[in-house]
Parts: sequence; C-alpha cells; structure tokens
Amino acid sequence: MNISPAVAEDRPRPAPAPPSVSPSVSPSVSPSVSPSVSPSAGPSAGPSEARAAFHDSAGAGLGFVPLGLAFGALATQSGLDWWWAGLSATLAFGGSFEFLLIGMVTTAAPLAAIALSAFMVNVRHVFYALSFPLHRITGRLGKTYATFALCDEAYALTTGKQARSHSGRRILWLQLFLHLYWAGSAVAGALLGSLIPDGVTGLDFALTAMFTVLALDAVRDLRGDLPTPALALLSALAARLLFPGQMLLAAFALFTAALLARHLTTGRKPTHA
Repeated sequence: MNISPAVAEDRPRPAPAPPSVSPSVSPSVSPSVSPSVSPSAGPSAGPSEARAAFHDSAGAGLGFVPLGLAFGALATQSGLDWWWAGLSATLAFGGSFEFLLIGMVTTAAPLAAIALSAFMVNVRHVFYALSFPLHRITGRLGKTYATFALCDEAYALTTGKQARSHSGRRILWLQLFLHLYWAGSAVAGALLGSLIPDGVTGLDFALTAMFTVLALDAVRDLRGDLPTPALALLSALAARLLFPGQMLLAAFALFTAALLARHLTTGRKPTHA
C-alpha cells in the first residue's frame, strides 16, 4: 500500500523534465538569434556603403559643381530652356561632349553628326572597360547602370590601389553620387545662370585641376612601378607628335599596346626560368 503511491509519485517527476528542457531551449535560441542577426545586418550594411561612397565621391563631386554651373549657364545663355541642361546631364552624362552638344543643338546639326561626335569624344571609355571592376557588380540592372555612368572620375576612383576592396554596391553608390553632382549642378547653373557674372574666371580650370589631383593619386599608388607612368608619358608625347588631331585616342591606343607588350614579355620570363 505504501509502495504504490511512492512509485506513482516518482513516475511523473522524470516525465516533465524533458519537456521543460526542450521548450525552454528551442524557443529562446531560435527566435532570438534569427531575427536579431539578419535584420540588423542588412540595414547597417547599406548605409555604411553609401556613406563610404559619398566620402569617396566628395572630392570629384566638388570638381563637378563649377563645371555643371558653367554648363547650365551656357545652356540658358544659348537660348535653351533650363530643363534642357538637367535632361542632358541626366540622360547623356557625357561631360565635355555636353558642352559640344549645346552648339550642335542650337545649330540644328543632323543626328548622324551628333552620334559621330559623341563616339569620337567618348571612345576613351572603351579602354576603361579593360580594367573597370564591372565583375564586382551583381545584377543585370546594376551592370547596365555602371556601364552607362562610367566616367573619367568614376574610373579613377574605382581602379586605384585603395579601391581594390570596394564592393559592387559601393561602386554603384559612388557612380550615383557623381551622377547627382553633375545633374544637380547643371540644373542649378541653368536656374541661376543669369546671376553668374560674365567676368568670372577659373571655372574652366576646375576640371584640369581635378584631373591633376587624380593623376597624382594614381602615380602615388604606383610608387614601385615607375615604368607605367613612363609609358603613359611617352605615349602622350608620341600621340602629340604623330597624331595631334586625335591625341587622346592615339595616346590611349599606344598606352594600351605598350601595356599589353610589357605583359607578354614579362609573362614569358618565368616560363624560361
């Protein structure tokens, strides 16, 4: 009589133990880990990439401002509406070609001449594609915009030694900020063009100064590679002497050929050793 209650009391005790352990562990671990990790990682990664890209584009973007103001003012002073400057800066995004486009539009140049001029001015971008880090960008839409928004400044900022670890999202943010700098300053110049005095000087030198700084940064990254700046200088001098009318295209072609020849010659040396 006294044994059965004792046994009956002992049997329920181990039974509640397993359920008390499993529910206390599984709900406390799985809900707390999954929601706390994934949501926090996503939003924090996006803004950090955007902030870093904004910091990267600040110097070149400030160089865009005086040029965009001058472009917008020139567009309105040539008789075009203010919105034409913003539309051209957004859809064409051709930099120096857009200044040429103003004169061609005002003189009603044929579309074939405009297309040929755009190709001749922007053909240098073909050489940029050889080393632009397009493979880091994922998605067809992202690759399409990166190809469209590829400009001199974006190429210089994304192919340097410090930019080798930049992600595809950071590169896209950088290109977007540069695009906004140019389009926004063009619209501002068109709206405020009448307030800019005609005697203001130095706006045309902003682009030269910016490219000088970018070139100095590139040379600084190539401290241990002196032949590369030497090849670039020799290519520019040869193009200036041999092809003065197409110096930019000729210099790029000679420099690319020199780099390929050096790559082939240096690549063969280890095989003979």
